[in-house]
Amino acid sequence: MALDPATVGAVFKAYDVRGTVPDQVDEELARAVGRAFVEVLDVREVVVGYDMRPSSPGLAGAFADGATRGGADVVMIGLASTDQLYFASGHLGLAGAMFTASHNPAQYNGIKMCRPLAVPVGAESGLTDIRDLALAGGLPDAPRLGSISSHDVLEAYAAHLLSLAPVTGRRLKVVVDAGNGMAGWTAPAVFGRLADAVDLVPLYFELDGTFPHHEANPIEPDNLRDLQAAVVEHGADVGLAFDGDADRCFLVDERGEAVSPSTLTALIAERELAKHPGATVIHNLITSRAVPETVLELGGTPVRTRVGHSFIKATMAETDAVFGGEHSGHFYFRDFWRADSGMLAALHALAALAEHDGPLSDLLARHERYPLSGEVNSTVADQAATVAAVEAAYAGRDGVTTDHLDGLTVSHVDWQFNVRSSNTEPLLRLNVEGRDESTMQAVRDDVLALIRGGTT
Repeated sequence: MALDPATVGAVFKAYDVRGTVPDQVDEELARAVGRAFVEVLDVREVVVGYDMRPSSPGLAGAFADGATRGGADVVMIGLASTDQLYFASGHLGLAGAMFTASHNPAQYNGIKMCRPLAVPVGAESGLTDIRDLALAGGLPDAPRLGSISSHDVLEAYAAHLLSLAPVTGRRLKVVVDAGNGMAGWTAPAVFGRLADAVDLVPLYFELDGTFPHHEANPIEPDNLRDLQAAVVEHGADVGLAFDGDADRCFLVDERGEAVSPSTLTALIAERELAKHPGATVIHNLITSRAVPETVLELGGTPVRTRVGHSFIKATMAETDAVFGGEHSGHFYFRDFWRADSGMLAALHALAALAEHDGPLSDLLARHERYPLSGEVNSTVADQAATVAAVEAAYAGRDGVTTDHLDGLTVSHVDWQFNVRSSNTEPLLRLNVEGRDESTMQAVRDDVLALIRGGTT
């Protein structure tokens, strides 16, 4: 049966496939994508992993069936975090497909794809071709059908991460909120190797794709509340929150206060520049000004880029950057095939804290320079018209500059903001920074009034 063009067009995003199951994403689509994937990338071996969502095993199996029909051998790693799939792609040198909808609610699922060595597949690097070929259909089976085998990489993944960021020094008490997502699978493997260095307090480690406690989306403050309370209750040194596929990590300090991902970006940049003096560090355009300031102060070269993993990874490859950070909680490492890993970011934070005599809030204070709004989302009927109205309201003001690297960025010496469309949801995302709290709040409220005034 032919795929529906409107449905396929809706689920192929800028850098992945994502939609609701089964009306948008089903096994027929997964099978067609698997067949098209091996054709477009011209690969003979593929590694496939999947998350804990009830639909994931079936979708992964259908993709594997499509890939084998194209003559590719498929290595199934089973349950995995997205960064575990990237590890497998790099470690085994294979193209990969990960079945997950990341932080989206339970009814969603999708596919993140990469070339060998975790090189991303985005709209401009093969994803559009895969979409078009899957839609066209009619590809014949290869003369030689591929095989399917299983390979467990979990322990090798854990060992590799700890080789990149060993945790030594004082003993730490760490609360980890897996949100019933894939960190409940990977954290025991990683922290099991840190039993002499870390007292682990697990929170919601049971794999459950219905997310019974809270959405596995730690960028939303409400989803951090259980972790914040647990950190204070247990007198922990730090709390870690992961999203559904565990490729993002957020921190909570010893006071139960959420830590900005920009602050963690600056901390990791500091550690990487200590190992690689003068290196380039990537930051996306919604990170705090503190990030490029820190990189410059340490003798590195900051490079600003668009939001999204395919753009970050491409810029890292072009510049040979040692590290890249996004304000959404994605962190990318040259020594991890330029891929993002929430767990590796967490280990860098733990390693820095274990070597520090004071609390986490003290360690991070030098990087927390400007108040941030966090990401504020608004559902808007006409996103382009709304962004144009915001630009018209600010363009021409004294000391104001604008650019369109990704959405609209408006900058002033005392503040800056970015408003951009989501790549996965019908939302406008606003991020604001100010020289002080009152400045940030005033700009945030002014822009939100423009965004939401009669258009929601």
